[in-house]
Order: sequence, then C-alpha cells, then structure tokens
Amino acid sequence: MKDTSGESEYDVVVLGTGAAGLTAALAAADAGASVGLFEKADLVGGTTCLSSGVAWLPANRYASEAGEQDSREEAIAYLSSLSHGMIIPELAEAFVDTVPELIDWLGTSTPLRLSLVEGFPDYHPENPGGRPKGGRSLEPQLYSMHGIGSWSGQLVGQSRRLTVGETPVGGGSGVLNPQVQQQRETDDLEGLGRALIGALLEGCLSHGVTPRPGERAVRLLRAGGRVTGVALDGPNGQHEVRARGGVVLATGGFEWDQEFPREFLRGPVDHPATVPWNTGDGLRMAMREGAMLGAMREAWWAPVCVLPDKQTYGAQAVYLVHRERTAPHSIMVNRKGRRFTNEAANYNAMGGAFHQLDPGSFDYNNQPCWLVFDDNHVRRYGCFGTPPGGPAPDWVVRSGTIRELAETIDIPARVLQQTVQRWNEQVAEGADPDFHRGESLYDGYVGDRSGYPGPASTLGPLNSPPYYAVRLHSSTLGTKGGPRTNSDAVVLDVDGNEMFGLYAAGNVMAAPTGMVYGGAGGTLGPALIFGYRAGRHAARMVGA
Repeated sequence: MKDTSGESEYDVVVLGTGAAGLTAALAAADAGASVGLFEKADLVGGTTCLSSGVAWLPANRYASEAGEQDSREEAIAYLSSLSHGMIIPELAEAFVDTVPELIDWLGTSTPLRLSLVEGFPDYHPENPGGRPKGGRSLEPQLYSMHGIGSWSGQLVGQSRRLTVGETPVGGGSGVLNPQVQQQRETDDLEGLGRALIGALLEGCLSHGVTPRPGERAVRLLRAGGRVTGVALDGPNGQHEVRARGGVVLATGGFEWDQEFPREFLRGPVDHPATVPWNTGDGLRMAMREGAMLGAMREAWWAPVCVLPDKQTYGAQAVYLVHRERTAPHSIMVNRKGRRFTNEAANYNAMGGAFHQLDPGSFDYNNQPCWLVFDDNHVRRYGCFGTPPGGPAPDWVVRSGTIRELAETIDIPARVLQQTVQRWNEQVAEGADPDFHRGESLYDGYVGDRSGYPGPASTLGPLNSPPYYAVRLHSSTLGTKGGPRTNSDAVVLDVDGNEMFGLYAAGNVMAAPTGMVYGGAGGTLGPALIFGYRAGRHAARMVGA
C-alpha cells in the first residue's frame, strides 16, 4: 500500500504507538482506511514495550485447545463479582465477545502469534467465574526484529529474549542456555512487550502505516458538530492533520502529569513504572471538548523500589517488586514494624493496602513500607535482578540481627522482632491466619514453584542472617481513568451523547473493567480489544 506518512489528511488519525494505538491503526488500515499514526515521543511502543506483553483475553481458543474450558458467561460473571458497580455491562460484554474475532484477525493481519501462559491463574481465582488453572493470559511468541528493520532501534526499552515462562515470574530461571541465547541474538528474537509491539508494528508497516515520532497532539479540531482532526506540535512546529473518519486517542495515562494524579487518584503514587511522557495529553484534549470521565480515581497499582543511581528516559529507574514479596522468607511491614497485608496478593490489590487512611492521624498507615527478607531468600531465589545464590545488590540495607535492621531503617525494633517471631510461628503451623497468605491458588504462582500449589510456595521463616530490607513505594503501571466511551470506543460527552469522530482506547480511556485487574494482562487485553473496535468503527465512519 501507499505510504501516506507525509500527508495532512487521512481517513483515520491515531495518536500513540502502544498496543492500543498500533492495533487501532492496523484495524483501520486493514478495513481500507488511510491512516496517520503519530507518536509524542521519539521512540515507539510506549509502556507496552516495558511490560510482559501478556494480554488477558477470556474465552479464547487457545485455552479450549489446551482443554481449559471457559465461557462468555463465566468471564462476565467473574468481572461482575469484582466490579463494585464500576463496570458498565455493555463494555464488559463487548470486551469478552470480541476476543475470538480479535485473535483470528491478529493471526491473519499480523505476524503476532500468541500462546497460553501455562497455568497462570486469574488474580482472584476463587471468585465466581475465576479460572484457578489459568487459560485467560496469553503472551506473544518470540518475534524476530528483522521483520521491522531499522525500526527495532526506535522501540522503547531493551532487548529481552525470554518468554514469560522462562522468567522467574513464569517458573523459569530467567537465564538462557548460552547456545540458545546466542541463537536468539543471531535471529534477533525477542519476547515480552517488545515482541508484541514489534509484531503489531510490522502489521502496520505492511499495510502502509508508518509511525511519525516526535509529534505531540495539543488540540482537537472540530467542525459541523464532530471531531475532524488534531493540531500537532512536531519537529517542524505546529501543524494540523485532518481525519475524515475520526481521531483515536491512544496516548496512555496521566500518571506523570504534575497535577492530575493529585486531583484525581484516590491515593499517592510515587515513581510510576511507565514511560515518563504519559502526562495526560489525550485526557486534557477530551476534557476540553466536554467528554464525560470515568474511573478517574483508579490506576493499575503496583509496588516498586527505586534503583539508586539509575535512570530510565530521564526519570528515576524503578523495579517492579513481585517475586521478592511472594517467594518464601520475606514479609512486608509498615513504619510501625507490623505486617499489614497478604504479601503474595496481586500487585493491583496492593494499592488498597497502601492507601489505607487512618481516621485519627489522617495519615496513610502503611507508608512508608519495607520488604524484609533473610539470607535464605537471597540464596534460594535471588532478588532484584540477581540470580539465586546472591549476593544481594549493594544498595540493599542489611544487618546481622532483626533489631539492628529495625534501627537502621528507623522502625520500632521491639515491634519488628515480635512481628518476625509471630510470622515464624505461623509458618511452622503452615498457615497465615492474620492475612491468609498462601490460601489462594494465585498467591504462590510466582513464588517457589516446587511448593506450588500450596502454602509452601510462599510461606517461609525469617531465621537466617543477615537480614535485609528494601523500601517499597506505592506506584502504578498506568492510570485507568479517562473519557467514557461506548462499546465501539466512541467517546461520550457529559450528557451521554456520542462525540462523533472521537475515540479512546488503552489507558487514556475510562477502563472498561473499572477497578478490576482480572488477571495477568488485564491492561493489555482491553487495550487490544478496544483499539481494534475503535479502528474498525472509525474506518466505517469515513464519509458518514
């Protein structure tokens, strides 16, 4: 197809090159529309490139082929059981109902090939409709960056030549056999988020859609009661681009904005684990045109620690703390030295624990927070990027006794000693009556797989010095709030009317799953689905 990347009028204009944006652009182009694809940053792929690339897509054929039975009704029942009234039924239904169509389309229109993340349970598997043995989390197979040529050097992030199953999160070691590593380097094979983006980008390029980086959208254009284009600020200054069918916002969340997190989010967020150009551009433009907003208090919450003396794209580098708090021989304590939650719960649920407000002191009970672990943990599981056997990174706080550790991190030594003693007694009994760690089938999946399923996968005493501590921060993988949409991702105004010509998908839209994080890939699943629906619908609206 003709490369229209230098033109100023298209059938469909897409803003953003993460999973939602690339899917929307490809869906529109595959439906016959000319597409302008614009990216604010100088790099392509957004936060998707930093992710595992897993997409939560219930009732998919891969699960059926593997003998894991799932259904539309179970998936909707599961989302409903967690919704707390924040999920709009028509959006949940559109999400689930579009999964088979999306998967078939990806297989014919892109080189993207998906596989089950074997055995990965839903994040709340015991809820009605939950899947304790997995079947809803899909990951991209290894993808050769040869397919996108020089564009591979313009993707966010670093090469990661692993599948999820080969990482510690999926039960692997995270280390490849040297011969396998060499062959993957020769073939330029990558997995995880960059594989997802690479495959979607190759699909776009083969359909004549070329991203234009360095183009920040600043204002929507309107005429005749509809959105007709966008004003951009690019390398050659400000200019306008027209869209005959519509403009798709896929600009990511607002977690890096100076004001929006304070005004909208239900609790504090430190050190977002996303690209720092997610500053709410799409949200701001939609608000200016009168869009109705939804899910503004919510984010994809996650605990992180900072990596001292390291930066990512000019911002403080962080590490998503997942396995370290799940594997045995570790606990989390607040500034009073007490445990306060099930450490092995899914990272999104941690947001609720971090945001617990004390009505008396009017302060957040569980911030700051510390992960405390012992030498057994380091030797058996590694930590913060170091392999089993250790040593722990130099920046990790350590002491010879629990008392000394408490004094070093400025929490009450007597209380921490009592907390560790109680924890060790509970572990000896094989249960955690205080916070029920290890009771859910989800809890130990990223822990010690030799003890999975069962409490041994996540319960272990702290009794082997030296003892270690790392401060954890309440962070996010992106915000969930934005303009409300209908099931075709058309933005709605404050009166509930469709804003013709304007679409939203991905983290810029009001999350179709509300406050729910259904399972691994709960962000990218809806991003793919509603990116697809937005692109298809916008293409149909050309000339309408």
